[in-house]
Amino acid sequence: MQLGRSHKRNDKCAREKAETRRRVRFALYLRLYVSAQECMATIMNFPIPREHVLTSGNTTIGVIPELSLVSHFQVGSWQVLYRPMETGNIERWGIPLMIPNFSRLKNGLFKEKGTSLPIHGFGRSFPWSVIEQNSGHISIQLMSNSTTRLNYPYDFTFTATIVAGEGTLTYTLTMENRSNEVMPIAPGFHPYFAVAQQDKVKLVVDGPPGFEVGAFHWDTHPPDNPYPFPHHVTIQFSDRGTLIIAERPSDAQYVLANMQVWTEPVSAPDHEFVCFEPTVSSEDALNRPTDRLNMAPHSSQQIVLQLTATPL
Repeated sequence: MQLGRSHKRNDKCAREKAETRRRVRFALYLRLYVSAQECMATIMNFPIPREHVLTSGNTTIGVIPELSLVSHFQVGSWQVLYRPMETGNIERWGIPLMIPNFSRLKNGLFKEKGTSLPIHGFGRSFPWSVIEQNSGHISIQLMSNSTTRLNYPYDFTFTATIVAGEGTLTYTLTMENRSNEVMPIAPGFHPYFAVAQQDKVKLVVDGPPGFEVGAFHWDTHPPDNPYPFPHHVTIQFSDRGTLIIAERPSDAQYVLANMQVWTEPVSAPDHEFVCFEPTVSSEDALNRPTDRLNMAPHSSQQIVLQLTATPL
């Protein structure tokens, strides 16, 4: 009987020690996790060292030329663009430029040349050079090189000019075809607008035609659909303000005909955003001559996108 009680005491002691070790490990993990989150949040605080800051009145814009990324747009206290504070995921941030193609090509193939191009093109895969900057605007540029010509065999110059205005962000994309042949291109803009998950159903959207906020289960089956872009869309964000997404005509012409509406389900690490993406056309447009831009040799074309934010 003495021996039995001793075994029971030993078993109990061993269980208590194991539980204590488990609690210590969990507390350490929790401390490390919180520390990592705090560290990431600190690292991602605006502005990070690579961000070029533009200002105009109560409007602040950030641009990271290395990624051709508009990383920040704030009017007053309203931070309009999503910033991945907890993950640092550069693919879920600001306004990336999708060039020369929006979204996926069928089988990843650029049929015109029998080459491959990645989803959303290669614009953010190469560092862009700053060619001009002052307190309220910046111009950055990417020129064709031996690497881009492997899969997109054209000579080009892409220039992005971002201007801060009172409550506005104006983004002018200038594309130059320096080749001796027609250059197909179908770019687009991919803005991530910050919105709390519970507020997605409260969005009030005027356009694009056919889009209805109430048609989706935002937590589990959010939108990922193309719609016609009427060149002017107004979105009311609950407790934040009103945003206008507009294309300004260049040479009396509009170029952006499509708007992709997309967000992530609540299960994704980054999901507190919604994307209203103005693009030349829908997925695989680079392979459809009637839907893409076909730039004549030694010609240029501009696209002008303007965001206007009015806080409550």
